[in-house]
Formats: sequence, C-alpha cells, structure tokens
Amino acid sequence: MRVGSFVLAAQFPGQGEGEALHRAVRSAEVAEEAGLDTVWLAEHHFVPYGTCPSAVTLAALLLGRTRRIRVGTAVSVLPTTHPVALGEQAALLHHTSDGRFTLGVGRGGPWVDLEVFGAGLEAYEKGFPESLDVLVRWLREASVAADGERFRFREVPVVPRPSEALTEAEGPELVVACTSPASVRLAAERGLSMLLGMHVGDEEKAEMVALWRQHARACGRPAEEILGASHVSAGVCQIADRRVDAAETLLKAMPGWLKQGLEAHVTVDGRTRRMRDPLAYTELLCGLHPVGTPRLCADRLAATSERTGISRFALLVEGSGDLSATEENVRRLGAEVLPQLV
Repeated sequence: MRVGSFVLAAQFPGQGEGEALHRAVRSAEVAEEAGLDTVWLAEHHFVPYGTCPSAVTLAALLLGRTRRIRVGTAVSVLPTTHPVALGEQAALLHHTSDGRFTLGVGRGGPWVDLEVFGAGLEAYEKGFPESLDVLVRWLREASVAADGERFRFREVPVVPRPSEALTEAEGPELVVACTSPASVRLAAERGLSMLLGMHVGDEEKAEMVALWRQHARACGRPAEEILGASHVSAGVCQIADRRVDAAETLLKAMPGWLKQGLEAHVTVDGRTRRMRDPLAYTELLCGLHPVGTPRLCADRLAATSERTGISRFALLVEGSGDLSATEENVRRLGAEVLPQLV
C-alpha cells in the first residue's frame, strides 16, 4: 500500500497566503521524513480554497528539496494550459528528479479562470479529450503534430524526450482526475490510471474502478495493463488518541476554510452553482476517511483498499489549519499508521 499526502496550501480564515504556502512546503518535507510515498499538490486560481496556482511549479521546488519521495500534481488543470507546455515541464521534472514526478491532470471547473487565461468555456466543456491526447502523445512519441479543433501545429521534435528508449517511452506517470462515467471512460481508453476524489465513498469508487476495467477491456487495452493500473484514492486523514478528538479538530477548522474557499469560486458564464454545506461536508469526510486513532486509520485504509482494489492514497493532512498540528499529523501517519499496513 502506498500512502501519500494531499496538499492544497489551504488558506484558513485569519491566515495569510504566505502562511498557507509555507505550511504546504513544510508538510511535504515532513512527509519525506515520515516515510510517506508521495506528496500530491493541488492547483487553484483566485480563491483561498488553495493558494497554489501552479502545481507543477511547486512540484519542481519540492523535488529539489527532497531526495526520495515522489511528487505529483493533483491536479494540473489542462483546459487552462497548453498541453505541449505542460508536457515539456513534465519531461523536464522527470529527468531532473530521477523519475520521481507524477503528472496528474484534470478538467477543472467552469470558473472565471477560463476567461482570464483565454481558454474559453468550450475548452472546459468540449476540449479536454483533445488536450489530453496531445499531452499523451507528447509524453510517448519522438515528434508530434496536431490538427484538431483547438490545437493545430506542424510536426515538431519532443525535446527533452521523457525517455530516450526506442520503444514507447517510460516517461513520467500520467493520471487523470475522474468524477463522472465520461471521464472514467476517457482514462480507460487511454490506459491511464484514475485519481478519485475525497467526496465519494468506497462503494462509488469501487463502481468507478469496475467501469474503468470494463471500458479498458472493451477497447482492447492489454490485460497486464488493466491488472497493473494503479488508481489513487483521495481522502482526509486526522490522527488523535481518540476518534472524537480527531473529528473535533477537523470540525473546528475545516468548515470555516470550506465556506471561505468555496464561496470565492466565480463561474465564467454566471451559471448558478450549489455550494455544499461546510459543516455537513466536513462531517461526511470524517465518516468516509481515516479520522481517529492510528488503529482506526489503518483499518479504514485497509478496508477501502479491499473494497475498491485501490492501493494508493492521497490524504489531506492539513485539515487543522495549523502548521505544528499538521507536522504532528504527518509524523503520526508515518510512525503509527504505515507500520500497520501491509
């Protein structure tokens, strides 16, 4: 089982952006010290929900500060960036980190980001498959041309190539955030593992894994590739000597952050959006994920893995909003939970 942290650089009420980013960097450093497998970095624009606007840039910093742990984006938002530019950055980090970088990409949301970066709503609603295909080709081929609706350019060499092998490149791992049957099918048809969100429980995640396998078989993906798919389950982790104390820590801190952060999202086209109730959402997360004693947390992770077939986890560890408490949470995850997992 491979357990990592999920870092949003969340700005809690009363905190500055620099404080949130410092906590994000420090928690990643402690994650390596604690023996975690991966640090996953989120990306957001113009909202305090997450103060990191470029997951791939923060990944570069953390890869330079660490020596063992993998660093992944969860996710780089593909509709607001050029897939070739992102592919070049991924290849660069793959080479310079000795293969410790994972590129996670997603569709994002219908936010004002699309207006600011000039992508437009169509890039979100229709353009994700085309962008993903250009990115996949860039990470696997020696040269790439495009003649699609959004991207058209002559054939150019891929420099640096993710791999100098003559066969299909063993470049940076690529995973896709999936929140719907359509995105599951998109990932399966391309043989890409999924990153599944923290807002859904084991039953729904198991259904998405089964659907991925069904689509992968239907389009002729190799059997060994299907069996070897390494999907990732996002969640929340808070450790305490008593479950009630762990839940209380999150229930005191997270609703204020969620309310402030989620309310700040602005849609690009003025569409009505329904925001989750922050307290109810926090309670849901406490019920779905490893929140409690080390034994409970280990049991919850093992149960999720057994029910879903997923053995990789990206766990939000900064739910207290406090730097010292986050560091302690990460250290306890490494020292008291990981040894109980096989």
